[in-house]
Amino acid sequence: MVMSLSKGIQTCGELLFEFKAKNLQNRGQRLYFSGVNGKDVYNITAPFFDEGKLVLAGRVESRNSEYSEVMFFTESGGSWMPRKNSRKFRLQDPFYSKVSGELVIGGVEVWVRKDNLRKLNWRTVFYRGKNINDLEIFAAGPDGMKDIRLVELKDGRIGVFTRPQGEIGGRGKIGFTIIDTLDGFNSDIISGASLINAQFDDAEWGGANELHLLKNGLIGVLGHIACYDEQENRHYYSMAFAFNPENGKASSMKLIAARENFDSGAAKWPDTVDVIFSGGLLRGRDGNAVLYVGTSDAEAHRITIPDPFLEYEDSILV
Repeated sequence: MVMSLSKGIQTCGELLFEFKAKNLQNRGQRLYFSGVNGKDVYNITAPFFDEGKLVLAGRVESRNSEYSEVMFFTESGGSWMPRKNSRKFRLQDPFYSKVSGELVIGGVEVWVRKDNLRKLNWRTVFYRGKNINDLEIFAAGPDGMKDIRLVELKDGRIGVFTRPQGEIGGRGKIGFTIIDTLDGFNSDIISGASLINAQFDDAEWGGANELHLLKNGLIGVLGHIACYDEQENRHYYSMAFAFNPENGKASSMKLIAARENFDSGAAKWPDTVDVIFSGGLLRGRDGNAVLYVGTSDAEAHRITIPDPFLEYEDSILV
């Protein structure tokens, strides 16, 4: 099947209208964490195997702080507990991928700005190794850039998704480039990525959160799209699209989950009530997938949804 290209920029409001029109009544469930001294755990990854055991990474921090640790958890008796003897990283918003036979773990490093001690600066940093406790830092993105993700392509090269802001990306758009090996991954490569056309209105923003290589060589992109309302409240939605790394063409975006798919709960700030952050997706063999998200910058949830990438598996994106 030949799939048409993106039908152009659609706003959060337009995508949300289409999403609600499908009458998706899926309900998520909250994940419970213990052993974190009352701190919040959110913006989790999907579970993955490390040394034969299933773990997930989560952002752990106090409610009134932006200084967090990334910790790794295992599930027992309906609760996720810190994995024994596992490393911790002083990062936000963890993510993982498997590239060239190695585990790659990344997150957002923050520090106080020298020119304004009340504000933070940030960058995305990357670690690689055989397993979690073997990880060593090997790359960092440009200052001020989040949502940099890696995926091993069908030919063994590595796709890099970026999210520049400012003069090039406005409030945040998605870029893409290809590298041959992890050894060639650096800030200059990231800064030189080309923007994917016609994805975000200039008043809105978004980014890639997790990448899936599909059987036909396309990349299934799990991400988020976000906007402000008139009261400057943030609204974040989980979205997905397909991308052809050979010609740089993208399908239209579609929303796959909104905050109202999950029970109400705690929020870090008044303006983050309507926020979900796509953490990761486990695709099943039954046509469904389990989406893991952070909600309202305070909690972690998961939800079973129709596999958003299934329609792209047998498509040609030209």
